[in-house]
Order: sequence, then C-alpha cells, then structure tokens
Amino acid sequence: MATDTRRMPRLPAVLPAAVAVAVAVTVAGAWAGGGAVAEVPGIADAGSVTTWGLPVARTVMDAAAVATIGALLLVVVLLPGGRRLSPTQLRYLTWAALAAALWAIASAATLVFTLSDLFAQPVSEVMSPAVVVDFVTTDAQGRSYALTMAAGGVIATLGVGVGTARWARLALLLALGGLLPPAFTGHSSASGNHDAAVTSLALHLVGVAVWVGGLVFVLVVAARREERATDAARRFSPLAAWALIAVATSGLVNALVRLPSVGEVFTSRYGLMILGKVSTLALLGAIGWWHRRRTLPALAEGARGAFVRLAAGELLLMAAAMGLAVALSRTPPPGGEGTSLSPAEELLGFPMPPALGDFPWTPLLTQWHFDPLFAFGTAAAAMLYLAGVRKLRARGDKWPVGRTFSWLLGLAVTVLATMSGLAVYGKVLFSVHMGQHMILAMTVPILLVLGAPATLALRSLPAAPKGEPDGPREMLLKLLHSRYVKVISHPVVASVLFIGSAFVVYYTSLFETLMRSHLGHMFMLVHFLAVGLLFFWVVIGIDPGPRRPPHLGRLFVLILTMPFHSWFSISLMSSTALIGEGWWSLLERPWVENALDDQYNAGAIAWATGDIPVLITTIILSIQWIRSDLREARRIDRQIDRGDHNDPLAAYNAYLASLHARDRRPPSSRTTEES
Repeated sequence: MATDTRRMPRLPAVLPAAVAVAVAVTVAGAWAGGGAVAEVPGIADAGSVTTWGLPVARTVMDAAAVATIGALLLVVVLLPGGRRLSPTQLRYLTWAALAAALWAIASAATLVFTLSDLFAQPVSEVMSPAVVVDFVTTDAQGRSYALTMAAGGVIATLGVGVGTARWARLALLLALGGLLPPAFTGHSSASGNHDAAVTSLALHLVGVAVWVGGLVFVLVVAARREERATDAARRFSPLAAWALIAVATSGLVNALVRLPSVGEVFTSRYGLMILGKVSTLALLGAIGWWHRRRTLPALAEGARGAFVRLAAGELLLMAAAMGLAVALSRTPPPGGEGTSLSPAEELLGFPMPPALGDFPWTPLLTQWHFDPLFAFGTAAAAMLYLAGVRKLRARGDKWPVGRTFSWLLGLAVTVLATMSGLAVYGKVLFSVHMGQHMILAMTVPILLVLGAPATLALRSLPAAPKGEPDGPREMLLKLLHSRYVKVISHPVVASVLFIGSAFVVYYTSLFETLMRSHLGHMFMLVHFLAVGLLFFWVVIGIDPGPRRPPHLGRLFVLILTMPFHSWFSISLMSSTALIGEGWWSLLERPWVENALDDQYNAGAIAWATGDIPVLITTIILSIQWIRSDLREARRIDRQIDRGDHNDPLAAYNAYLASLHARDRRPPSSRTTEES
C-alpha cells in the first residue's frame, strides 16, 4: 500500500484559516462593493459596530451552518452504518451539535445587527427584549433569523442525545430547512421576478452547504486517518458534482434576475463581484475534476497527502467564495435604488399580464415565466432517467420505449403547467389556476407513473456488496416497503388525500394564505402533484410497493373516488361565496368583470378535465388486467407442460371433477363415505 511522506497541512490550522479567509473577503468585498459606506451627514447611521459586525456575523452564521450540515451529512450519508450509530458517527454528531450551537449564537447576533441596521440605531438602542420580539413577530427578516436560530438551537440541544440513524436523518433535514428562511428575505425577495430569485437562491444555499460542508468533513476523516475515509470520499464525489451543477445554474439565474442588463456584469461593482464568484466556481470545478482523476485513486491506495493538500486549498477557495456571497448580499444591485415595483409585481413577481381576449390559447402559450424549482427538477429527473436507461442498454438489458416516452412526456407537461401562460394566469385567474391544478394532479401523474421510475432505479442502481452499508438501491427498497409508505399507499388513505386535500385547500383560508407567498404557492402545486402521483400509483402503478390491490379492487377505488371529484366541481360551480376573495381583491384586474363567473368556469374546468383522465385510467387499468391474466395463463401452461401437479388451477379442476363423480354415485354409497 502506497504512503505519502510529504508534509500535509495540519487540520487544526486549515479550518480557522478558512473562516479567517471568509471574513477577510467579506469585509473587503463589502467595502469594495459599497455595502459598507461612510456616515453621511444628516442621515441617521447605525454606527461602525453594526456596519462591520453585520457582515462578519453573517459570515460566521453561514460557516457554522455549513459545518453543521457537513457533519450531519457525514454521519447520515458518507459514513452510513446500521440503525444504531457507531462510535465514529456519534463523535461527529457531537461536532454537529457544537457547530449548531455556534450557528444559533451567530444567528442571534445577525438578528440584532439586522435590527440595528434597519432602524439606523446603534446596537445598544435596540437590545430591548420588547423591540426584538416585535421585530421577530412583525418583520420577515426577523422571523427568518429567528427560525434559523431555532433550528440551530434544537440541533445543538438534542444532537448530543441522538443515538439512531433515523434521528440523525431528521436532524439533517432540520438543518437544511433552517438554512432556507433567509433566502426568502433581502434583495432577492424584493426584486422583480422574486419567485425565481428566491427559489434559485434557496437552491444555491443548499448546494453550497452540501458541497462545502461535505468537503470539510471528508477532509477531516482523511486527515484523521478514520476508517472508511476512502468510502466517504468516494460517496461524496458524485454528490459534489450535483452540488456544483446546482450552485452554478442557480447562481446564474439569480444573477440574471437581479442585473438589469448583461452589460452591467462588466461595468458595475455588483457585476464584477459576480465575475469573481464565477471564476472561483470554475476553478473549484477544475479541482473537483482533478480529485476524481488523480487524488481519489491515490487515496484508495493509502496515499492521503495529495488529497488532503488539494482539499485544503479547495476549502480555502470555497471560503473566499462564501465571503464574496455575503459581500454580495450587502451590495446593492445596479439600478436597484431608482426602480420601484408596481403592486402587481410585488404580489406576483412579474407584471400583470394582459387580458386573455377572444383567443385565450395565444397568451396561454406565449406568456412564459421561468420557475427554477420545476425547471431544474424536471431537468434532473430527465437526466437521471435517461442515464438509467442508458446503463441498462449498455449491459444488454431491454427497457420499454413506451415507458421512456411516457416519463419524458410527463416532465414536458409539467414544464408546460408550471412555466407557460398557465402558470402566469394561474395566479390572477381562478379558472386558469384550476386548469393548472387538474393537469398537475390528474394528467402528469398518469404519465409519470407509467414511466416506472422506481423499477428503473432498482434495475440500474448497483447492489451494495455484502457486509457494506446500504446504498441508494437498498435505501429505495426500504422506503418502498416501509411502514410509512404502507400507510399512505392504502387505497382509502390515497383516495382521501387525493380528493380531501382539494376541499381543505379551497374551502378554508388556506388557499388565500398559500397564494400570498411564492413559497406557499409552490408548496400547493407540489402537493397537488404528489397526491396525484400517490393515487394513480395505487390504481395503475407498475413500480413495486408494499400493497398492490387486485385489478378489480383498483377499479372499485377509481369508481368510488371520482364521484367525490364531481361533487367538488359542482360545489365550485354552485357556490355564491368567492374563494380566496382576499387575494383576488389585492390584484388590479380591470379586465375581470365578475370574479364569481370566473369561479364558475373553474368548477366547469375541474368537471370537464376530470372525466378524460378517468376514462384514460380505466382503459389503462383494463389493459393491465388483460395482460396480467394472459401472463398468469402462460405461467399455468408452463407448469402443466412441466407436469407440475401443484398448480392451483389444476387442483381446482380436479376438485370439481371429484365432486361431479361423487354426485353420480348411488345415494347409499355417498352416505357410507360421509359416515
């Protein structure tokens, strides 16, 4: 086994150096970008403590969040074990708790500095508990930092006592969730097209946290000569590649949204800082490629030095990129001071679209609006699916073309429903929103379910070697046969979620609440898609699951569920109370004459568009039933040809023949046999 005798960087010195680099770049970037300006006579100022303390606190908060997520990622994904955590996993879980404690403290400091900055008062003047509580309860930024602080506090408090992998996974999900609230405040949320801005920023933050945090702790286990360090690095490599793609694409979208023109990239301070981030990202991508090509094979052979040295340099470069990101958050975008958004743009994230007119299909097909969540999600789903098909064909296995076509068509229809004029007018017209709902809940799921993605994944993913921790294939199998999936895939539960959620959303204040924020609207669309996928997976699903009702039972589920859908549609058409009245009243829609007429149209659309998917589903279910019977008949024929007398059909026929022979005997002999 090869060894590397050259001097490696000391791990205790690398991590503080990375934090120092991030803070230094933050301060320099804030000064160069204009985020920290000198006091102007006649204008109130929060003081130098807030001016410089806020970006530093933000940097420490981000670094602590990344460390928390990285340590939990190491425990849950990179060094997996059994249900109980190993001593090594418990040790790094303690590291996560300590990082989370720092995260909570830095979040509290950021909250106070932000309050001081917004009120243009020194920190000593806003440290009153009443003022802080009022800021948290009434301001979006205050709530976001309070939620982040709460996430760090919970992980720090409970992380030390966690001993199972399930709770460690929940802690990782909580950490990722705690990272997101600040993405929905600040420059991105205040700009035009803010829905694309905040979604891309949220994806950017998650990608950076996974990438940087994972690298930090892969470097830690390699430098500490931990067992399975090579496995951790090998597992992290594809994860880092996906994180790089997420960071690059989301950063590009966010920059395009916040810059008024491409020329500002080269002429404004904000644009030049973006170029600095792009250059850093390109260099990090090159380092990642070198890792895969040279240092990972060397690490597998026992030569840790090259990997640790390159990873340490990569970490310092990442710290500089994080410092630039914090400085960018304090730098006003070009033209941001002189622009104002209309009320419609503030509510919708885009200008009010024109009236549909006499030819409504034209604007519905021409008024497109980019949504990063569905754009990146569908693109990733398509690439992963095609990669699985390619892998099967490369080893000589077949995969039905119809399934591939169905999957890709379902993704294309998803894009149409979430980024075309259906998405634009879906926010301003209830009728169009209902059409969008029906497509996502009743059309897209049929196509995606027939694509059988879980079956493709199980056939294309490699099985974990015996004695090794579970890989993605084993995790998917456990999920498909878990108690949770067994409960939600019960026909009654799936039907109640499919139909009942529509009544809950539209006949309570929930619809209006969800429409008022991009996050809520996005959650509503994803929910409709998810419950549709669950219902049609139960009815016509090809993928394996814990419970698969017989075809006759599936037909009964479909027949018994659809009347409730018709009832929902009729209730919309006959209702005299306007659903979501508070939301529609905020929009200036001079071309909408009667909102109740639009609601009636929404009910009619729900009724009309529901019948076609039901008919298609019935036909598909009938075909599946016939094919299942034909397969069963062929199986029985093969058993008969082999002389297998254990065939149930043959046994049943023999039983009927014996009854027939018994009936032909005299009554006296039958009585003797029975006695």
